[in-house]
Amino acid sequence: MIEIKVKTFKELTTDELYNLLQLRSEVFVVEQDCVYQDLDGKDQKALHIIGFKGEDIVAYTRTFKPGDYFDYASIGRVVVKTTERQFKYGYDIMEASIKAINTHYNETTIKISAQTYLKRFYNNLEFKAIGEEYLEDGIPHIGMIRK
Repeated sequence: MIEIKVKTFKELTTDELYNLLQLRSEVFVVEQDCVYQDLDGKDQKALHIIGFKGEDIVAYTRTFKPGDYFDYASIGRVVVKTTERQFKYGYDIMEASIKAINTHYNETTIKISAQTYLKRFYNNLEFKAIGEEYLEDGIPHIGMIRK
């Protein structure tokens, strides 16, 4: 079981910020062998949804209100630590992210840019594919909407 905290950028402690950036780098840059600019200047606008197991960050997303990333509210940088994936924390962190968007932004329509291989995972969370597949940072993605 993970404990989930929702924080603005300014509410993050230095250790939390370091650890969540380390997790994002560990998965998106090293594991997926993808060189891209993770620090994109958008973290300051985001709500950070953090899944803790004890003191360790094992799952994370960031959410945006409509207009800050897409026209709709959105969820991005969805990540679960490699060693923790068998516990299905991806569902826990996504459900908490959907709830945070409902609570903090009063929104129900959510758009994501999903890695194509995770389409079924997002379908299970009521996201539907829209448009054609595209490459983002060299990885196949598809736009998805949840209403």
